[in-house]
Amino acid sequence: MAESQTNISSDAWYAFDGPENDVVLSTRVRFARNLANFPFPAKFKEDDAIRVQNLVFDSFSHCSEPDKYQGLVAGDLDSLGAAILEERGVLDSSSAGESGRAIVVRTDGKVSCEVNSKDHVRLSSFVPGLDGKAAFDMLACLDDELQNTLQFAADYDFGYLTSNIADSGSGMKVSCRLHLPSLSFSGKILDLFASLNQKEIVVNDVFGAGSLPSSSLGFYYQISTKNAGNGSELDQIAGLVSAVKFLAGNERRERNVVLRTRQTELRNRICRSYAKVKFASLIELREAIEIISDIKWGKNLGFFGGIEDRDLCALLYRIQKGHLEFVLKSRKFNFPVDIAENKSLKTDYLRALILQEAFENIKLN
Repeated sequence: MAESQTNISSDAWYAFDGPENDVVLSTRVRFARNLANFPFPAKFKEDDAIRVQNLVFDSFSHCSEPDKYQGLVAGDLDSLGAAILEERGVLDSSSAGESGRAIVVRTDGKVSCEVNSKDHVRLSSFVPGLDGKAAFDMLACLDDELQNTLQFAADYDFGYLTSNIADSGSGMKVSCRLHLPSLSFSGKILDLFASLNQKEIVVNDVFGAGSLPSSSLGFYYQISTKNAGNGSELDQIAGLVSAVKFLAGNERRERNVVLRTRQTELRNRICRSYAKVKFASLIELREAIEIISDIKWGKNLGFFGGIEDRDLCALLYRIQKGHLEFVLKSRKFNFPVDIAENKSLKTDYLRALILQEAFENIKLN
């Protein structure tokens, strides 16, 4: 396994097309595992954390393609590296500096492993669009390889043993990120979410609360399985995929409804967002997320051409603070004199430039 303290993969799995990506941005599968004969991380004593870290790193070095994995000790990451990994969903920053914390990242960015977070091992895979099977297959292959050299704690009745009882069983959690603007705009989304809750499906905001009542910022939501003990891994994936397809179908139908009944409001909102980007010099993060959402919504309503869903998904990562700070650090820019010494304003200025460049080929229909 290649070890690095600073090299973070730049491969953007999220910049590619995926199934149903007019609504579904991405799918993530996560396996929680713990090594036998060690306490959970919260109960570590003495050198338990370092011993677990060394065992996991060694196991990755015995995988079939060890050079594809980079081991990163979390305590050695600078704040910028940690921020980028957090924005990509790889690192939980709440305890990143604790002894024994580490990350293993595959060089294509599609697979990662958190070491000594809430569990000893948390494997994750990411794919664009709705593709639970592809995400699961990637992780299952890696899980099998690691079990050649690691003994994971498991029980015949309970399955894999994890720090959270809801993760016990398969140890798997499946989640998808969805863009649901039409359902949010019409106010129908809460009833749909309530029906999913009865089916053990959890809904969370992706970027925080939005401006409309009970909405998520940019109308981006994360839909996840609640309990890893409900059936086999394939049953759990099928359940979530079914729920996501249900929401996607409702979102597409609702587009036609709001387009027919509230087109003037929609055009006003979406074209104002486009105009704001075209003439703005500074754009804050929350504002950028809402703008990207409106442009994606307008594109899917047929108001715009000249941009693809995959590009809009990638923008949600590119405009994050850590990603922009990395660009600022690695390249030279000629900023206006009055903001040249202000890091926050330079970030907002670069965010506006990136959005303007991304939207330069958009054409109003």
